[in-house]
Amino acid sequence: MELNTIESHDIGTAAEHSASADRTAKKVFVKTYGCQMNVYDSQRMTDALAADGYVATDAVEDADLVLLNTCHIREKAAEKVYSELGRIRDMKAERAEAGRELLIGVAGCVAQAEGAEIIRRAPAVDLVIGPQTYHRLPDVLARVRGGEKIVETEYAIEDKFEHLPQPKRAELARRGVTAFLTVQEGCDKFCTFCVVPYTRGSEVSRPVAQIVAEAERLAEAGVREVTLLGQNVNAWHGVGENGQEWGLGRLLFRLAEIPGLARLRYTTSHPRDMDDELIAAHRDLPALMPYLHLPVQSGSDRILKAMNRRHTARDYLALIGRIRAARADIAMSGDFIVGFPGETDEDFEATLKLVREVNYASAFSFKYSPRPGTPGAEMDGHVSEAVKDERLQRLQALLLKQQQDFGLSLVGRTIGTLIEKPGRQAGQKVGRSPWLQPVIVDDKAGGIGDIIDVRITRTGYNSLFAELA
Repeated sequence: MELNTIESHDIGTAAEHSASADRTAKKVFVKTYGCQMNVYDSQRMTDALAADGYVATDAVEDADLVLLNTCHIREKAAEKVYSELGRIRDMKAERAEAGRELLIGVAGCVAQAEGAEIIRRAPAVDLVIGPQTYHRLPDVLARVRGGEKIVETEYAIEDKFEHLPQPKRAELARRGVTAFLTVQEGCDKFCTFCVVPYTRGSEVSRPVAQIVAEAERLAEAGVREVTLLGQNVNAWHGVGENGQEWGLGRLLFRLAEIPGLARLRYTTSHPRDMDDELIAAHRDLPALMPYLHLPVQSGSDRILKAMNRRHTARDYLALIGRIRAARADIAMSGDFIVGFPGETDEDFEATLKLVREVNYASAFSFKYSPRPGTPGAEMDGHVSEAVKDERLQRLQALLLKQQQDFGLSLVGRTIGTLIEKPGRQAGQKVGRSPWLQPVIVDDKAGGIGDIIDVRITRTGYNSLFAELA
């Protein structure tokens, strides 16, 4: 399963994370590509490196170590990494001439997929480390400083979460009032377009006690909203505190008991793992936000079968009906791939039909991009780029219209909004609606971390504008 992809960004929101940090400390610059889980992983890598004496910086020119935490979902994402490595290679050469060291590391899913090939293509790279082994970063760096080039992509036998140091409360507080928390990794579905089972491995669920302890630390640091992450998050299961087997629905109820945590979300889900208990949680748990990202990828049963999704369009629509019966105000989000091998005009029209029936509040849509090693890459009937472009434009136009209509439907309504951060404009703050839209409010409307009632006055392209109710 694929998590929502986001813009690449840097871990480090100030020139230094701590104004009082030792100016002679080693500095690490982390650039994150891809999904929310990579954002979470980058934060945990930073935590591991902090225990090794590193301070995070958002200025690459100040760094002693540059880490690229990579995504392998689409080909362009991987090529961006090699382009970035070329720029950093030049910086490393300049440093060497000045007698200063700069170490370069590649982490994440490209690291897992390509391993030693990265060092062959980019010899300036000192270490390659996969997403299951980044807890070993301090030890790996010690070996690198001893002159080795390291490729660490074997799946770890030990639980990386047990070996990661916990960030200090001040560091958690600095990251804001919302947080990601990985509860599940890997995927056993083997969709024919997807590299996740090969780069993240088979499904693994974190233990209940470990998840609850991390959520409690987040809440104690002022976090008000937690999003549970997994490549297939609704497949999460574990032995609960009562000794019984729990699913994600029961875990959500347990996390809602933590003082200070007011909002819960989760992503990304597979339709085949949406069970009755989880649907009931949407009905019965006020802290669980009425927003669900539930990828379908196509509306054509023929293409869904070729994708190995193991559900039909009718199955998906029936599931949406059950979810909406449980929670009438729930907003749906989804993922779509156009131009999968063999997709005909009729198959694409079936996707448009499904989109019209569901009426999404938001969605992610992409042209099919063959990933080496996946069954889809070897299939016959690849669709031309021109046809994929035309189909994607039509699909995105429909999805954008639905997103805008959903925003307009909120104008005049009073909704709860979590204030997250200062706005871009003076005199503004930015909050988050229950349906994940940014909400622009007056600076005096509430403090960061407050959940306030606001009346929506108008919509922007991707945001809502509001006044105190």
